[in-house]
Amino acid sequence: MSLLQVDAINTYYGDAHALFDVSLRVEENEVVALLGRNGAGKSTTLKTIMGVLAPESGAIRFAGQSIQGLPPYKIAALGVQLVPEERRIIGGLTVDENLTLAGLTAQNAWSNGRAYEMFPRLAERRNNRGRDLSGGEQQMLAIARALVREPRLILLDEPFEGLAPLIMQDLIRVCRHIAEEGRTILIVEQNVHAALGLAHRCYVLNNGHTVFEGTPDALRGDAEFMHKHLGV
Repeated sequence: MSLLQVDAINTYYGDAHALFDVSLRVEENEVVALLGRNGAGKSTTLKTIMGVLAPESGAIRFAGQSIQGLPPYKIAALGVQLVPEERRIIGGLTVDENLTLAGLTAQNAWSNGRAYEMFPRLAERRNNRGRDLSGGEQQMLAIARALVREPRLILLDEPFEGLAPLIMQDLIRVCRHIAEEGRTILIVEQNVHAALGLAHRCYVLNNGHTVFEGTPDALRGDAEFMHKHLGV
């Protein structure tokens, strides 16, 4: 049984049909990349898994339990954490306070010190408010805030978007370390090469439809497909 099983979900924004029978699976201790051009339906898929959007039809199971239609806080309590594209850092709280708040309702919360071991830059900024952090530091805090809850599945939505190259490389190294620890990750990312470097398997969406499922090597081996659907 897969840790996450998404079967033929159809999601709408009002009358607009956004996802068409999208299916995917994520195994325990696996990193899966969800790729596609802007507007392909990648973030919509993550939001549907997390309960931010409710699918019109289809099924979503996490650790064998049906979760479609559950509110996000109940899905989070089961062990799923979404790191949203917007980061959603609480700007008026310090780094330390953001991490402490995230761990309050977790059954096996990390200590803040453990988060700082993974993100030394945050340790240096622990008393700074969220609004005073750089974009890269805010992204580190968003990921650290998810990790302190010891999730079974992390949903990463565009973690490298808009970051300076050096900061992005730092964050890629952290994500690779997280993956090497055996954590289960579903990552949406516009930086195709970075995502494929982390992933064991990948899916490609196009206009809300799944058009590829396979290994990174298989995807890299089809240059024409890569150019058509990913622009690389």
